[in-house]
Amino acid sequence: MRIAIGSDHRGIQLKAKLSTALHEMGHEVADVGTHESTSVDYPDIAAMVAGQVSSNDVDRGVLICGTGIGMAISANKFSGVRATPCHDDFEAEMCRRHNNVNVLCLGADVLGNRNVEQLVRIWLETDFEGGRHARRVDKIADLEDEPCS
Repeated sequence: MRIAIGSDHRGIQLKAKLSTALHEMGHEVADVGTHESTSVDYPDIAAMVAGQVSSNDVDRGVLICGTGIGMAISANKFSGVRATPCHDDFEAEMCRRHNNVNVLCLGADVLGNRNVEQLVRIWLETDFEGGRHARRVDKIADLEDEPCS
């Protein structure tokens, strides 16, 4: 699988750790940055990863900031992107199984000592169930095409 990964300055250490883990799992990783500890704006990083997911240049994306929330908000502005913060294995499994989430957002400041590699592995290996969930995901996609009133 080809995976784009990016972080702001608060997620740089976790991004490096996950990039290595993803490579070891056999995935191709496109690291969009940041590569410095200097403060950067998370919407800029989210746009690079979400843009690649939206255009099908990559299969999935991983974004890391302090909480994962700002990255998710930014990434969800892109057509076809379904991004959500995940804090545990259950959320990682269910967001794939029921929502076909294609951008995982992680909070470096809130994950603590959790086994983040395991969380990411679950997210990558869980299939979308389809069925009634496909109907719902299709409705979400339809919302992208509706004009705001």
